[in-house]
Amino acid sequence: MTHQVHIIGGGLAGSEAAFQLAQRGVKVRLSEMRGGGGATDAHETEGLAELVCSNSFRSDDDTKNAVGLLHHEMRRLGSLVMMAGEKARVPAGSAMAVDREVFSAEVQRVLEEHPNVEIVREKVEALPDSGLTIVATGPLTAAELASSIVKATGEDRLAFFDAIAPIVHRDSVDMTKCWIQSRWNKRTEASNEDGDYINCPMTKEQYLAFHQGLLDAEKGEFKEWEADTPYFDGCMPIEVMAERGVETLRYGPMKGVGLDNPYDTNEEHPQGRWPYAVVQLRQDNKLGTLWNMVGFQTKMKYGAQVELFRTIPGLENAEFARLGGMHRNTFINSPELLDRQLRLKSAPHIRFAGQVTGCEGYVESSAVGLVAGMMAAAELAGADWTPPPPTSALGALLSHITGDAEASSYQPMNINFGLFPPLHKVPKKQRKEAYTERAKAEFGDWLAGLDAVPA
Repeated sequence: MTHQVHIIGGGLAGSEAAFQLAQRGVKVRLSEMRGGGGATDAHETEGLAELVCSNSFRSDDDTKNAVGLLHHEMRRLGSLVMMAGEKARVPAGSAMAVDREVFSAEVQRVLEEHPNVEIVREKVEALPDSGLTIVATGPLTAAELASSIVKATGEDRLAFFDAIAPIVHRDSVDMTKCWIQSRWNKRTEASNEDGDYINCPMTKEQYLAFHQGLLDAEKGEFKEWEADTPYFDGCMPIEVMAERGVETLRYGPMKGVGLDNPYDTNEEHPQGRWPYAVVQLRQDNKLGTLWNMVGFQTKMKYGAQVELFRTIPGLENAEFARLGGMHRNTFINSPELLDRQLRLKSAPHIRFAGQVTGCEGYVESSAVGLVAGMMAAAELAGADWTPPPPTSALGALLSHITGDAEASSYQPMNINFGLFPPLHKVPKKQRKEAYTERAKAEFGDWLAGLDAVPA
């Protein structure tokens, strides 16, 4: 098949970009190095759109949450990631979580069956000299291609570490010490009957011992060139958080507030309100056999992980389907290097999309791939591209990547209301709802001016 656009990278952004182009009648060559002589330290399969960290797309609340609003906008644009996510969805309260294998398989099936998409398993080692191209190689760009990007941009790569949380086999959890409940009993139609999280409670003594164990555990060693690479706060390793103070975890991933501990017999806490600390597990696959340790990304060595995590009440005999790990992520200085249509200023036939642009998160990566595909389709059609309004989640994210952020201190960013034009006159308690209401209205007006996405 003669292609009109070459997409490099079959992750979330590349897959979404390919689908958007194909739906608009554009012939796409999608190059993925896994299965074609390439591999990464984080991926375990050759499947397209493999999720390597959490299985969560985070909040699905589109009334007062920025990422939920981004979900809403992507659905309105016919997002493949959102459609596959619905098919692979597992209970996670108000969050959207998926069965990883089902999700990847669905994305791959749709693209393999699409007449306008050719998937080629090959390792691309240099940026093409010509032809419309979308680089969506993600934060694990292969060294050869990364060197080619550095040569083309004249900029050193920026980098940070991203950590992966362990996954536990459900039948190895001792449910005589744990219970199932969502914080504040918050549920959605997809929720389990009793709640969506397994809660492993800790007393003060257990927590302090666990905290000390995190500080003392044997950690993975850094290579010399990795020594000064910063962490991204959204995926901070659990032991690095512990280093910030003894109470840090109790106000972060181990917060017990809003949970009723049925095993607490303290007379001062009838019905066991709020354990001193808690470790939460979230369902990771549709069968409910695998559960993710929420917020427990780590760079501890495997033996140290098993030893320490089995001191958690209920996990004394835990069997791990996957232990935690970490990898070095790379991204470009997008505000300096890209124009408002995600094109490389020094080589405008090349667009960048996804996490390599410095957005952070599954949903954000997919969203940038989505609009990159729309932009390329418009360029091929000779049509003017009107970006989504900056008051929308998509528009705010694009504005951050392509110019609103300070280039000298550019760092990866999740979508958040801090990227939106402010509504200072709206009372603080009503501001999130106001942001989403304004976004939906103005995004709807923008969408009405676009051609309908072909079915």
